[in-house]
Amino acid sequence: MLLVHRLIRGVAAAFLATHFGAFAQTAVAPAPKANVVVLATGGTIAGAGASAANSATYQAAKVPVDKLIAGVPELADIANVRGEQVFQIASESFTNEKLVTLAKRVSALAKDPGVDGIVITHGTDTLEETSFFLTLVVHTDKPIVVVGSMRPGTAMSADGTLNLYDAVAVAAAKDSRGKGVLIVMNDDILSGRDSGKRINIKTNAFGSQWGALGSIVEGKTYWFRAPVKRHTMASEFDIDSITTLPMVSIVYGSGEMGTTIADAAGKAGAKAIIHAGTGNGSVPDYEVETLKKLRASGVQIIRSARVPDGFVLRNSEQPDDKYDWVVAHDLNPQKAKILAAVALTKTSDPRELQRIFWTY
Repeated sequence: MLLVHRLIRGVAAAFLATHFGAFAQTAVAPAPKANVVVLATGGTIAGAGASAANSATYQAAKVPVDKLIAGVPELADIANVRGEQVFQIASESFTNEKLVTLAKRVSALAKDPGVDGIVITHGTDTLEETSFFLTLVVHTDKPIVVVGSMRPGTAMSADGTLNLYDAVAVAAAKDSRGKGVLIVMNDDILSGRDSGKRINIKTNAFGSQWGALGSIVEGKTYWFRAPVKRHTMASEFDIDSITTLPMVSIVYGSGEMGTTIADAAGKAGAKAIIHAGTGNGSVPDYEVETLKKLRASGVQIIRSARVPDGFVLRNSEQPDDKYDWVVAHDLNPQKAKILAAVALTKTSDPRELQRIFWTY
């Protein structure tokens, strides 16, 4: 009888070890970490002030990428992170050439099967433009996250450390895939298409009239909406076939704005002029003939608005159909400039340009 009990216990132990031991080992085994590349371009997130009290007075683009990563040792807990220094500039110094260079590097990394996500550290002044450009031209569903800070790392109220940690966490998250290029700032996950810098002295600087896509809290993503405009994988534009971008100028609307600036843009070789009009992209009566002549000479005229929210209605305020003009819909002037430059690499037909502005 004792022998029978021992045999039963032995069989039971073997069964448990076979069927539950492996499960227990699998359950406790840590999931492999995502591989995230940080592309550094400079900006405030890499800035330094003279003292801890300097949060608005500092020199941008001073700290190299390796030091940025080393300054957040907690990154190693959420991803395998490595960095590359692409540029070391303040973002107001971004040019079309630099946009193309950066986007080509992002595209190459996105094709690497050993890369799961990409983070781009960037100055906040033109961060929204770079984010939209990448949204339009990089074909990937892998997370691309653009991040900056409003205060340098030397300030007592520095926001860059947490922003970088959050950006890497979003880039490493599988549920970030397929949502286009993202901006991560101040705990928000924003769309690179329609988000922009709305204040210059506070850490909650970025926002969108359509709201955030989600939030990042203690390294975990929470999603509430998704972009519906065409982007990344669905885009008809591809950075791999773009080498240069045409010149596009913005003419800012105001009372007594004159026509000199629009004329000068045309003479300088602009292929399109973004009219950042008042209200609904309004054009003053004395400027209409100037813009009509520029259009007749081959320059595209695109009506945007200096108003932060809302959108420009076609054939409202001006007869866009009659004048062969385009409206920028809800894109602000600087984003309209980016889309116009990208679109002009494919077409100069204003009807096609209008379709593109409705679509993206």
